[in-house]
Amino acid sequence: MKIDITSLGGETEGAIELDDAIFGLTPREDLIARMVRWQLAKRQAGTHKTLGRSEIARTGKKMYRQKGTGSARHGSARVPQFRGGGRAFGPAVRSHAHDLPKKVRALALKHALSAKAQGGHIMIWPAARAEEGKTKTLKASFDKLGLKSALIIDGAELNEKFALAARNIPQIDVLPVQGINVYDILRREKLVLTKAAIDALEARFK
Repeated sequence: MKIDITSLGGETEGAIELDDAIFGLTPREDLIARMVRWQLAKRQAGTHKTLGRSEIARTGKKMYRQKGTGSARHGSARVPQFRGGGRAFGPAVRSHAHDLPKKVRALALKHALSAKAQGGHIMIWPAARAEEGKTKTLKASFDKLGLKSALIIDGAELNEKFALAARNIPQIDVLPVQGINVYDILRREKLVLTKAAIDALEARFK
């Protein structure tokens, strides 16, 4: 697959051949959905907690005698039936993470990249650099390119001024290539890759 290389100023600077094994697959929604579910489950804090009956600071003494009161028989006042009692089967601190094979995760990333390429929502830059860390200047360049919602992937090291200028622009994310992931690719309309990012991705999947 051949795609034009566009500069930050909007000029075409040649073309690049993308590897069909990474960018030319027929996207499988099931793989992408599994990967997104795995990512979201893994990042859940799992710190939700309620008190069970054994954790309530209240006496466990029998409330009243078993028979002859005309009321239902009860033992502890810490049971869920009473106000202030413990909750039955309440949430506990736990990990929501589940297993997903490494090969499936790698394949899901390829399918997410292919989905963007197939939809025409991928853009290639020579590099992601800014002469000055000014948000206003960078936003003007993005408006010229029609970038309103984009994930920008650079090489292993981000340009500090570019990252600084981009971080205050809504719906624009900038990540190094090692941070590329399926969820962030899907949540933004455009995927912008630098030549360094493409080289790193092709080396990673070979």
